[in-house]
Amino acid sequence: MVQQRVFGDFHTILSEGEVWKIGGFPLPDGTFWEYREPDAVIIVRNGILYVRAPLSRQNDQIQILDNAKHMYYSVEKVKVPDHGVVDFELQIRARSVNTVPNDLYDGYVSLNLLDFTTGAALDFFAGNDKYASVYAVLPFPGVEVPPSDKTRYFCIFKEDTNFKPREFNTYKITYDRGNDEAVFYLNGTEIRREKNIPIKFNEFTIALGIMTEKDISPEGSVSVHGQVVTAEYSPVTVTIDDRSENKRAVEEE
Repeated sequence: MVQQRVFGDFHTILSEGEVWKIGGFPLPDGTFWEYREPDAVIIVRNGILYVRAPLSRQNDQIQILDNAKHMYYSVEKVKVPDHGVVDFELQIRARSVNTVPNDLYDGYVSLNLLDFTTGAALDFFAGNDKYASVYAVLPFPGVEVPPSDKTRYFCIFKEDTNFKPREFNTYKITYDRGNDEAVFYLNGTEIRREKNIPIKFNEFTIALGIMTEKDISPEGSVSVHGQVVTAEYSPVTVTIDDRSENKRAVEEE
């Protein structure tokens, strides 16, 4: 059975908690770290979400909190079928000012598919002149990552420049839970396939973000130096092909 959903409704973006909410994580002291740039400009027109953010937010101790600057989470989570495939597709345009040329991680626009039950993530990052696909299991604050006899935490980036810089590109991520496989597509062409994923994704929170990826130094965060990042996102089309009934029918024969 194939179902399709569109996560958009960006005209509700100010009604936080309705369709989208500001991302972040609870801290041990009971406070909540928001991924919210105070001077971000938000525009919604023709169904597209436009976010222009002068970067200012920093965290000197926790890398994950320092990386994301402004981010929206989908309120509804996308459940992953045990047997079947789930696809996420959208268009993104990324433009920035005062970022270092050819350094994607100095400021970029992101699609993040986050499973807070396992710490796993599948992402696309887009910058002025480069993009990356990302496959990770991360120590998100407050998330218990299952033990492993192999590498428990990792983040594997794969960068490329073969896209339309500063223009809209179509990004698609497909996840097959039964086969432990994720496939990344750019403008309709497969550009990466990860097999034998060691962890089962249970559900996805869709995140639309503006981020950096700079290691915290002994003196603290070094991620902000006057960059301005502009992100534009189309609605996210989610297609779930649940083949559980087909599998049960085969097993019963």
